[in-house]
Amino acid sequence: MVGSKRKGFKIILKLIRIFLQSINVVSIVALLSVHFIIKERTFLSSIIFYALPLPIIIVIVLFISIVLTKKWRRYNLILASILLLVWLSKSFKLHIPDDINKTDLEIVFWNASRDNDFQMAFNKNGDVPDVMVLVESKKSNSEEFKRKYPNYYFYKSDRELFIFSKTPLVIESENKSKFSTTVINFKTSGVNFYAVDVTGSFDVPRKWGLAYVNEFIRKKHNTIVLGDFNTPYESIYLKQLKKDFNHAFNEKGNGFRETWFNNIPLLSLDHIWVSKDLKVLKTEKLYTAESDHSMLKTYIRK
Repeated sequence: MVGSKRKGFKIILKLIRIFLQSINVVSIVALLSVHFIIKERTFLSSIIFYALPLPIIIVIVLFISIVLTKKWRRYNLILASILLLVWLSKSFKLHIPDDINKTDLEIVFWNASRDNDFQMAFNKNGDVPDVMVLVESKKSNSEEFKRKYPNYYFYKSDRELFIFSKTPLVIESENKSKFSTTVINFKTSGVNFYAVDVTGSFDVPRKWGLAYVNEFIRKKHNTIVLGDFNTPYESIYLKQLKKDFNHAFNEKGNGFRETWFNNIPLLSLDHIWVSKDLKVLKTEKLYTAESDHSMLKTYIRK
């Protein structure tokens, strides 16, 4: 009787291990397929793609290994090590910056998380840049700073997007979709700009937002595109921008490219794209506790 109970227990334990191993293989294959191949092509895959970036997948692989047999745990650890190397090779950048001249442009973008304004952005940046774009900033700060900095130029959108420039600012167009994506085309300092704020709502496919952005980015030379795309660099919907522009952080950044969440490098949602006829001299990601997004700063030579 005792022997049969032990045998039954061993069979149950073996079935549990087989089940866990099967779940391990299926879940990892599914996660990696979505991240590297399927991406945002379906509604379900888009949720997984945005919610589970590669660092989270690595953590999941390690966590699952706790309940696996020694043999399968070894496989998971090897896979996690490979994925870590892949992530570091894609996300971590090392570049030697070029010397900055007085005639070069300092350009800053920041998702200010509503509680911050231009003064906070100036303080975080360390000085007053040539051009700064804020999204999700206080609605009331524009008039206040016009009084404080009367010799500079400001523009206020009704969708919490603000533009600052040291030189005269010309708004060429402002386009706002019904699903809360904004694209503002402006000129200043002899350069054409597109300021972008793509909706981060879960019920609005990123495909709609990025298609709207691509529709209005018609100038591809002497042009800078910057904003919160709410879309990581790996997205299939950034294909057109990657074709027409250089990514400022990829060109001259140092450290992790990801700008979100709360200084943890999970997703690169904020981007500065520079047309290929302009030279990126240096790009910085400035960590801050005042917003869940890091600040981006780049220096450009015309």
